[in-house]
Amino acid sequence: MTNGYSRRAFLRTSLAGGAALASAGVHAAPASGLYKPGTYSARAAGIGDVIVTMTFDENKITDVVLDVSHETPNIGQAAAADLKKALLSAQSAKIDAVSGASITSEAVRKAAQKCIAQARGEIPVEVVSRTETTQDDGDWLGKPPEIAEKDIARTVNTEILVVGCGTGGMFAVCAAAEEGAKVIGIDRFATGTGIRDDLAAIDSRYQQKWGTKIDKFEYIRTMTMYAAGHVKQELIKLWADNSGETINWYGDRLAERGVELRHESGDKVDPALWHHFPTGHSPRWRTSNDGTGKPLDGNKVLVDYARKKGARFDYNTRMIKLERNAKGRVTGCISRDGDGKYVRYNASKGVVVATGGYALNYQMLEALQPWTLRIIGRNRSMPGAHGDGIRACLWVGAKMDETHTTMKFDRCALRPDQPNGPKTAQSGDVGMFWMASQPWLKVNADGKRFINESGTYENILHADEYQKGHCHYTLFDSNWVKYAQQFKMHGCSRLYPFENGADPNIPWQVFQKKYFPVLLEKGFLMKADTIEELAEKLRLPPKALAATVKRYNAMAKKGVDEDFGKEAFRLTPLDKPPFYGAKNTGDILCTLDGIVIDANMNALDNDLNPIAGLYVIGNDSGAYFANTYPNLSTGMACGRTVTFGRRVGKLLAKL
Repeated sequence: MTNGYSRRAFLRTSLAGGAALASAGVHAAPASGLYKPGTYSARAAGIGDVIVTMTFDENKITDVVLDVSHETPNIGQAAAADLKKALLSAQSAKIDAVSGASITSEAVRKAAQKCIAQARGEIPVEVVSRTETTQDDGDWLGKPPEIAEKDIARTVNTEILVVGCGTGGMFAVCAAAEEGAKVIGIDRFATGTGIRDDLAAIDSRYQQKWGTKIDKFEYIRTMTMYAAGHVKQELIKLWADNSGETINWYGDRLAERGVELRHESGDKVDPALWHHFPTGHSPRWRTSNDGTGKPLDGNKVLVDYARKKGARFDYNTRMIKLERNAKGRVTGCISRDGDGKYVRYNASKGVVVATGGYALNYQMLEALQPWTLRIIGRNRSMPGAHGDGIRACLWVGAKMDETHTTMKFDRCALRPDQPNGPKTAQSGDVGMFWMASQPWLKVNADGKRFINESGTYENILHADEYQKGHCHYTLFDSNWVKYAQQFKMHGCSRLYPFENGADPNIPWQVFQKKYFPVLLEKGFLMKADTIEELAEKLRLPPKALAATVKRYNAMAKKGVDEDFGKEAFRLTPLDKPPFYGAKNTGDILCTLDGIVIDANMNALDNDLNPIAGLYVIGNDSGAYFANTYPNLSTGMACGRTVTFGRRVGKLLAKL
């Protein structure tokens, strides 16, 4: 249950499932007019399931209802009104995609076309429900749906099946195909969700060339400390031993397409008190193309490569449940394709689950880590992170981490009167304040400083648990460009090029020209000529904030933080107007807990024995993180994902 949840008992909880699609007889074509009057529904795969319901009279579409509740709130859901208007105006499914919501738009088009075909008597009438995708009684786990053999339209046989063709899945597919295995990747979307940048590695050739040296065992000790020991150290060592080779392989694939891979270098002079590991590697996409003038991305590079090696991809195909035989071996899965038909996949060597975690499943988040939802206001998880893979593994007896963790960043900007929490996150009506991770002065709702602002991105979010409104306020002045360079930040928070010339994720110029105006216009960033005026705009007590800034400026001038011990080079005054401020809370990037695995990525059962045929990688896998994301090792999560994806693909191919 959502409330009073017991981790030991959750496998016993249930929800009545069932097949979500049934067919009725084909309507006879109307004797006159275009349509047989009535209301018809159809479903298609978008970010989640999109259901379109259309009402017809004899000659026209009279009403359209779109159920896009499983689409991204500020993208697919926001496009619903425009898509409905377009369908009614066009009187057909031939409509343009809404900008930025192409996946949802395509799903609406497909479902609408099926509604029209039903009304014309060309295909059977569908009876559509959502029993596969909701847990209405509050049970996030539920039971696997019962799918009758007669409802399975076809069977596909392969050696290796990879469920989810994102960052980890693509590395697994490529590795298996390289070794000559018969491999199929399925994905619920029309294309994979892409390959993340900032991939962590130790001892890659890029680091060797620059002279970056990272002590492997110091790294392992530090990551274990971040997790307070809630990890399997052998997995961190496994990554450390194999990550360099994985990144070198990826660099070769990029180089074949004219793309340069660069790594984040450390600063030769770095007086930061927090130890940073320069592990991140990212491509320079904007300098490359495939000869057609169209920019490349990691997904296209690896899909093209995998296909050349013999891999197959079945897109618009969503796993419904795993299948396990009488001996306990996972033999494959039952999926549903874009036409709503059930497909059985048999995998003789193994199934690799890589569906991206559960960061978009608020019911799971509330049940497993409710504290996370109290300190967030934004969710920028990859589409598809609904927990399908984890739930499917649990249904066949796998064990999940008992410590539940989410990767959060302190970059969500709220309006001063706006609360944080899941409702705000689902609304999408928030700002992205990338600069919030810089060590500016930060205060609570009483206008008082409460933390050393220099550290990990999540430190202040966890400290917000003890502050009014579970939020904080970030303050800086017009010297921010100079100070941002002085701070010598690492990873994705850096606004200046690294010492080896590698680009930051977002240069300060882009933030100044692109983000500043939008944040100011929409009320997520405040600007004022005095601290007192800024306090009023942020709804903070003016006298208290003025006193806080006065003391902070005095310590900055002295070069000693007598209150919290922040490094002198990150202790910068607010003395040049105009002044700026933002109300900040957390934004989710992904969940970090999942199915417990061994060194072969084999899923373990509740007795910690391997489940034959079942392998888990990426954000669906566990035993690697706890408590907080150690962002001072840039790209640690993505680096783990690609390294283990490549490893499991190679291992399965050799079985």
